[in-house]
Amino acid sequence: MQTVLILTAGYGEGHNSAARALEAAFNERPDTRAELVDIFALRAPRLNHISRLGYIRVINSAPRIWSSIYSWLDKSPRVPALFRGLASHRRLLGKIIAEKKPAAIVSTYPVYAWLLNELRREGLQFCPHHTVVTDALTINSLWYRSGSAGWFVTDDDSAAFLREKNVPAEKIHVTGFPVALAFADRPAHLAPPEPVSPTQPRRVLFMINCGRARAVAIARALLRNPAWHVTITAGRDESLQTELKAIAAKSFATYEILGWTNRIPDLLMTHHVIISKAGGATTQESINALCPMLVNQIVPGQEEGNYELIRRNEAGALAETPEMIVATLNAAFADNAALWRKWRGNLGLFAQPNAARNIAATVLAPIEASPIGSGAISPARHHTVSAL
Repeated sequence: MQTVLILTAGYGEGHNSAARALEAAFNERPDTRAELVDIFALRAPRLNHISRLGYIRVINSAPRIWSSIYSWLDKSPRVPALFRGLASHRRLLGKIIAEKKPAAIVSTYPVYAWLLNELRREGLQFCPHHTVVTDALTINSLWYRSGSAGWFVTDDDSAAFLREKNVPAEKIHVTGFPVALAFADRPAHLAPPEPVSPTQPRRVLFMINCGRARAVAIARALLRNPAWHVTITAGRDESLQTELKAIAAKSFATYEILGWTNRIPDLLMTHHVIISKAGGATTQESINALCPMLVNQIVPGQEEGNYELIRRNEAGALAETPEMIVATLNAAFADNAALWRKWRGNLGLFAQPNAARNIAATVLAPIEASPIGSGAISPARHHTVSAL
């Protein structure tokens, strides 16, 4: 039984979402066991929790500050020194690698490449590591400034971006974003109803990840239309759920108000449109569900490329205010839902719901073809990666 370590971090749901999909895909492979590792949560759980909350607060309430931080990380020559300061994290990661003796390492968070390459410089020998880039188009240099055995990207334009940054073309794999296997294994009955059916409402999914006042204003606007069924996910904020249910009880639309839910794949596959911010996981899941997206918020930096992917492929729209959201939905469903049909058709041209399985197959192919077993570390399997 060979082990694959999947390294992730909780700074943005996209990293964890991709990691969980990869875990499921690797665990489908014969004689393979995937293990998720979040070294930041393991090394300092309390600090990790506080820093994650701080990250979420900054991107939602002070996007200009986050934009400056993101730009500094992209351009500063001091970044390597910053990551060398994570010595205790690096030692813990090295200990896990020495104990697990993985056949392969896959990371969905860019800092790991820096830690792994530093471990190699310190003399630890271990298997190749691969980087799954969870951003699209506008890719921070953290993802490629430290070397890797291979980079997996969402689309051809992202691959071209990496080539322009002198990443070797043979190490770049265009696989799509690793989404839950449910999207690839989609049963035929999971589809939205005909959008102009006289007996079926247009199904609109609103995933709340913006400020409370803004979320309530959007919900009020959506719930006024009797031709729509509005599903709202409010996360773990119980007081927000209570407020939304009170508003919905007096509305014209049919509705469902949810808290935290693990039904997101099913919801995306059975709704006509999703309204959400342009997070990496949400954007990619909507693409692979063939559910056009109205982007109501873009975090500067990492989310700009996600929206650009939607815009460039004409598969949704930017609508940041309640009035613009309602107007865009009305336009999408007008004229026999012509615009909606165009968006959905375009999504089908670049969706890659089997990305996680394709990544797993690519990572394991040279290992499965090697006459050397995948268990022990040997000089032949020692892997050195030089920084770009």
